[in-house]
Amino acid sequence: MYLHADNLDDTADIARVIARFLRTGDIVVLAGEMGSGKTAFTKSAAAALGVTESVTSPTFNLVHTYAGDAIKVHHVDLYRLSRTDEIEDLTIDELARSGVVLVEWGDVGDDVIGDHLEVRVAVGEDDDERDFALRPVGRRWDARWEKLRGALAGHMVDDWSGL
Repeated sequence: MYLHADNLDDTADIARVIARFLRTGDIVVLAGEMGSGKTAFTKSAAAALGVTESVTSPTFNLVHTYAGDAIKVHHVDLYRLSRTDEIEDLTIDELARSGVVLVEWGDVGDDVIGDHLEVRVAVGEDDDERDFALRPVGRRWDARWEKLRGALAGHMVDDWSGL
């Protein structure tokens, strides 16, 4: 599914909508170039889940955990990791058992991260525009996929070409 955000409010709206569909055990892999908006997306999703603390990128700590209203939010950053065993040591699947996991630079761990929702982010033509490509990996999102598509219909585009 391809989405377009005209501005930062639209980006926050996309994150909030996705957050409404998250449940314990979910892993969201955020991929995109430096400065594309992965952390901004995470902040909006976490706020929608009831996190009131300041959400910051865990680049050096690798994992930050926040208490939401009804669910824990684990924010993971794989930017500094390059080996599969380093990623496995984070036990992302175990973190997911106690809440949701939002993984920045998660595409480097695609081969060791189980079922997840991939959210690929790219800067659009203007600085505030963002383009998103969402895809479920595995079967975990099968029952929610069409409802998620419907909830995001206002931001949907055919593809990234021409954006």
